[in-house]
Order: sequence, then structure tokens, then C-alpha cells
Amino acid sequence: MKITTSMDKEAISELLETKRLDLYNWIAKQDDNKWESGPENKWTTGQQILHLLQSIKPLNNALSMPKFILRYKFGKANREVRDYQIVVNRYLERLNDVPKGAVSPFSKNMKVPPLKDKQYLLDRLQVEIKKLEYKTTRISDKNLDSVILPHPLMGKMIVREIIMWSAYHIEHHTKQLIENY
Repeated sequence: MKITTSMDKEAISELLETKRLDLYNWIAKQDDNKWESGPENKWTTGQQILHLLQSIKPLNNALSMPKFILRYKFGKANREVRDYQIVVNRYLERLNDVPKGAVSPFSKNMKVPPLKDKQYLLDRLQVEIKKLEYKTTRISDKNLDSVILPHPLMGKMIVREIIMWSAYHIEHHTKQLIENY
């Protein structure tokens, strides 16, 4: 699928769903005993899932707020929306600039989730992704393209961009899991 700036809300929602399914299909094939382990100096599978949950939940919380409050707090867009590939490329560039071992402030000092919490965390992540899909289709195009939100690594982002980034973020961590776990 070629993704461009004109990517509509339904296409973004479908992209989120595709990335969610890719992640869940991989998790379903993984042995439970790998939930609490990972490559040296890397997050465990459980930590990867927890990190995704910790990145999507605040976005859903923000999108539940009245948009005028978000505009007051963070301002409004003063440029055109970047397309999906530009958002991805900027994220990858920023990741390359991060000092080795640095982590998101949302995930700093993250504990290893025990295996007994696996299903709960997967269920919570699924609910949050589904909420984001729903909110994406319900928000007006005007708000998608004018409201901005802060991102800890990327700075201020237009809502349409941060939702597209969220889809890529799921893909990014799924690729890490597939390649390393």
C-alpha cells in the first residue's frame, strides 16, 4: 500500500489494524517462556508490549480531550501534514541520534512484566489500538490536520502524523521482535 499525505482516516485506521494483526500473529507463535527474556541489553517481549501500550494510551487520552484545550496547550499546525514515509524517515533519523541505551521517558526503568500478566497486557494493548482506530475515524479532518501534540522524541506533531507514527511504531517493534526474539 502506497501511503501519502492524502491518506484518509479510514486508511490510517486500517493501517493500525494491519500492524496490530501482524504483531498479534507473531506473539501467538512465540513460546511463553520468551515473554520474560530477550537479547542482551534489549527489552524483553513483555517490555516491548508494555512500551507500545505506554505510547498509545497517552495518545488516546489526549484525543479524548476537547480539541480547543489541546490547541490552547500545544498550539496549532503551521505547516502541511507530512506523508507517512517522511514521518517514518524522520523517526528513524531521530532514533539514530539517540544515545545508545536511552529510552522513552514513558518506559524508563521499566520492569519486566511477568508471564502471568501477558494476556492482560496484550488485551490492554489491543483495546488501546482499537480505541485509536475508532478515534481516528471519528475526529474531523480539520482537527486531524491542525491540532498538534508533543512527542518525546519527535517534538510537536500534527495529530494525523502522530497517529501514522503510532502505526509505524507498532511495525517497528514487531520487526525488532521478529528479528531478535
